Amino acid sequence: MVVGIIPARYASTRFPGKPLALIGNRTMIECTYRQVAKSKVDRVVVATDHPAIAEEVKRFGGEVVMTSPHHPSGTDRCCEALSLLDEPFDFVINVQGDEPFIRPEQINQLIHLLTQETQIATLVTPIREVEELKNPHVVKVVMNCFQEALYFSRSPIPHLRGVPIEEWLSYYAYWKHLGIYAYRSDVLNKITRWETSCLEKVEALEQLRWLENGVRIKIDITPYTSIGIDTPEDLLRVKQLYSSEDQISY
Repeated sequence: MVVGIIPARYASTRFPGKPLALIGNRTMIECTYRQVAKSKVDRVVVATDHPAIAEEVKRFGGEVVMTSPHHPSGTDRCCEALSLLDEPFDFVINVQGDEPFIRPEQINQLIHLLTQETQIATLVTPIREVEELKNPHVVKVVMNCFQEALYFSRSPIPHLRGVPIEEWLSYYAYWKHLGIYAYRSDVLNKITRWETSCLEKVEALEQLRWLENGVRIKIDITPYTSIGIDTPEDLLRVKQLYSSEDQISY
């Protein structure tokens, strides 16, 4: 059994109330919920810390659980939400509440990986622009020959010695990490009990804590990039996408 959990907090520093922002005639959280519901998950639940988000989820007929406002990450919020459900689940898919254009096939990719003795799974997509390669908000990942994560970084990795960074994409395939995770439920409960690690503090990336503790993170490749929304300016860009011919139908 697989549950899709959508962590959605209200008090975003750069965009308070973000899950309630409108895209077309629907809120962001409703758009995200509907996309996850189209996948092969057995159940979809929003995990929030704010009554306004909870009321909105109930309004459009979704399921919601109230969680602590003190969680440091979506992973921690997912873990609490899992403990509050009235039935057990073998696996959890974590889709952030600001991913209204997540594709059901991406979620299904992760569900498939979880059937292969995987502890944690996530997705990457090719980096095609130098500015994206340089951008510290775009998390890069390198993999081993078994398509498992070796390291995640905000820096361009690997470093291509002796070549200007503007030419790196011509020599090597660089990968952008997408912030969607799939966990075995027992692994999710374990990783949220570990203390923040040294590498996690340095890069501000929680997945480094998991790697430092020996967790294997399986990776699959998707041609579709992430269209997450961190600021009101990002929302304007997404609204333009919503109005384009290639918009995703909700």
